[in-house]
Amino acid sequence: MLRILTDRGTEFNGRPENHEYELYLQIEGIDHSKTKVRHPQSNGICERLHRTMQDEFYAIAFRRKLYQDLQTLQNDLDEWLDHYNNERPHSGRFCFGKTPLQTFKESLTLAKQKLLDQVSPAA
Repeated sequence: MLRILTDRGTEFNGRPENHEYELYLQIEGIDHSKTKVRHPQSNGICERLHRTMQDEFYAIAFRRKLYQDLQTLQNDLDEWLDHYNNERPHSGRFCFGKTPLQTFKESLTLAKQKLLDQVSPAA
């Protein structure tokens, strides 16, 4: 992973010497980009995932089942996320009808080449 984009929540931001998440990113050499304040469009992919989760999981799950505890809800969400990432074809950016896992695996070679291009001097 070369870069991660987060919002400006306190769970993601702080001084590396006092904040475990920032320290981890620094140790791993991962660039940390932050979205604009009060601008959810700058993190559109995550916002779209949240909408899909609402429409395809939560709205249906809460009509079918009365959850007695969070762990049961989490188990059902984990099962849905597994389906979402491994079985459900996506028509969004970069997927072109493939699953997110297929898209990720196919992009590994490109990501490795990009990393090598950044490390080796330009000719």
